[in-house]
Amino acid sequence: MRIGLLTEGGYPYVGGEGGVWCDRLVRGLDRHEFDVYAFSAGQAQEDAGWVELPPQVTRVRTAPLWTAEEDGVAYGRRARRRFTEHYGELAASLCTAAGPGTAEADRFASALHGLAELSRDEGGLVAALRSEQAVRALERACRTPGARRAAREARVPDLLTVADHLERALRPLSLDWYEEDGLGAVDLCHAASGGAAALPGLLAHHFFGVPLLVTEYGVRLRTHYLTRPDATPAVRSLLAAFHGLLTAETYRTASYLVPGDAHARRWQERCGADRAKLRTIHPGMDAAPFARVGEDRPGDRDQRERADPHTLVWIGRVEPAKDLVSLLHAFAEIRATEPGTRLRMVGRPSGPEGDAYRGHCRALAAQLFPDEAGGPHAVGRNPVSFEELGGPGAETVADVHAGGTVTVLSSVVEGFPHGLVEAMFCGRATVSTDVGAVVEVIGGTGLVVPPRNPRALAEACVSLLRDPERRARLGGAARARALELFSVEQNVTAYRGLYLETVARTPVRRPVLDGTGEPLPFAAPAEAHVPGRWTEPTPRAVPTWAVETPEPVTEPVR
Repeated sequence: MRIGLLTEGGYPYVGGEGGVWCDRLVRGLDRHEFDVYAFSAGQAQEDAGWVELPPQVTRVRTAPLWTAEEDGVAYGRRARRRFTEHYGELAASLCTAAGPGTAEADRFASALHGLAELSRDEGGLVAALRSEQAVRALERACRTPGARRAAREARVPDLLTVADHLERALRPLSLDWYEEDGLGAVDLCHAASGGAAALPGLLAHHFFGVPLLVTEYGVRLRTHYLTRPDATPAVRSLLAAFHGLLTAETYRTASYLVPGDAHARRWQERCGADRAKLRTIHPGMDAAPFARVGEDRPGDRDQRERADPHTLVWIGRVEPAKDLVSLLHAFAEIRATEPGTRLRMVGRPSGPEGDAYRGHCRALAAQLFPDEAGGPHAVGRNPVSFEELGGPGAETVADVHAGGTVTVLSSVVEGFPHGLVEAMFCGRATVSTDVGAVVEVIGGTGLVVPPRNPRALAEACVSLLRDPERRARLGGAARARALELFSVEQNVTAYRGLYLETVARTPVRRPVLDGTGEPLPFAAPAEAHVPGRWTEPTPRAVPTWAVETPEPVTEPVR
């Protein structure tokens, strides 16, 4: 079948968010064709270029969400009236929104489709969305009787901020992707995330009836709820209403919603998703780079030489959400009972905030653990090391895990813990905090403690450091679990089945015609979407009783 893959800031760009799993999915489904429709996140991403694309990617169309040039479209009187009507309805739904499943959700969907149809008829919406006419329509909606209090209190700066955000969010409506030879030609739209990436899928379903599948490894609506903490109540209220209604329309339209774990699934349900549409598919990760470490048996000589039985490993992005301060305090208690233990902290800071946080952690480590020397003439050494991937002994993630026996995760906020899965592929015992999808990923193959509890974290680590047999048993079970649940193969197989299930439940949109131009009923069964010799429609078989010279039903008497 032909898949329209919709991405935002990810595939096919180098280093894009979610680009790795999209690339693995496309390469794994080599019997399907993929048309990629991608939004870029910035000029730097566009300058970095694309990853190498496999032959099954037949088309790539991109558009920037971070900028939009004036389209030069001048509306006539009738078009301006249509814009005012639909934009006013959309603004009114934001000012009175009561949640998904309400009349305001239908009002929002109708206005969104109306703006899309206007853009398709007139050639774009960019100039109209930036016009004073849009701001005035938003102001009228906020001043309408029945509007919520936060909307009524919106001032001119608030209205300008919201109007600017709506213009950015609605830029996908102005694209020329919604034609018969564009998204109208695909059998299925697969949005790699919610939000802007799913918006072209909504319009493809509206214009052509193309089924939509949405994957959310991180729920975008939750992210929007946590952003703009310094905005005024009016701005936060109106933008939360917009993203809430857009998410509700996405969830209503999608044939299936794919969370990556139970944590994301619960968030989708809280945001109004229908449980009957939810299909959990864990992210697929490549186990091959970790086979060298993970397949070593605990008694092997190479394993003993590489792994230090007194070394704890933490690996990830350095940022406050990882709660490295609690880890350092826990390590202080570990050192009190196991003096020879070392802690390797491997990772790069995430932006300026991460740089400052790493500096704070370095200072805390120096305070808690003064450099220790083995003798009066030896150079002191701190038991805590701060490293980055690519350095000595940390050339790869597998090398980092090979140098220790217990992997620690101390986060207070976590989605799907990819770093923990890598440790499981390496056959390492783990100690983790109970956040996000950690318990779902670990199962019974590791120790889990409450977050922000250094004492519990220390006790769990000490129990594993003192029990090599238990470490080996948990590490082996962790590797087996990771290979079964989190491999690329299971991810690709699950999506292959879901693609076929989605198309099988979708009515045929392009009827097969006979020689006279009349449609042939039942001429394109669901299995016709599966590549193979049966994909070409065949003429209807003529029943034997309708043949001019009927065949005898019994053998002639000799």
